[in-house]
Amino acid sequence: MEWIYLLIAGMFETGWAVGLKYSDGLTKFYPVVFTVITLILSMYLLERALRTLPVGTAYAVWTGIGIIGTTVLGVVLFNESMNFSRIFFIGLIAVGIGGLKLVSA
Repeated sequence: MEWIYLLIAGMFETGWAVGLKYSDGLTKFYPVVFTVITLILSMYLLERALRTLPVGTAYAVWTGIGIIGTTVLGVVLFNESMNFSRIFFIGLIAVGIGGLKLVSA
């Protein structure tokens, strides 16, 4: 169950990172509310996962999910570039997440 908490926490991390972009320097009310809610949910679920997972593993996976999700949404929502180098290194992060899951099972 802790891995599910961690996965969802990482998705909420993506949400608050993108929410920060939409908030325009924390000046737009609804994006700020969205950002704060997703931040709280992300932290809560990360804390739940940390009850049983090692902190180094959980934090690395949480940030990795956030990096991958934020990068994908940056491309989709904000027309950020996605070249071979970015895909390659994001792929390495994904492999690292999978490896941490395997060695922590």
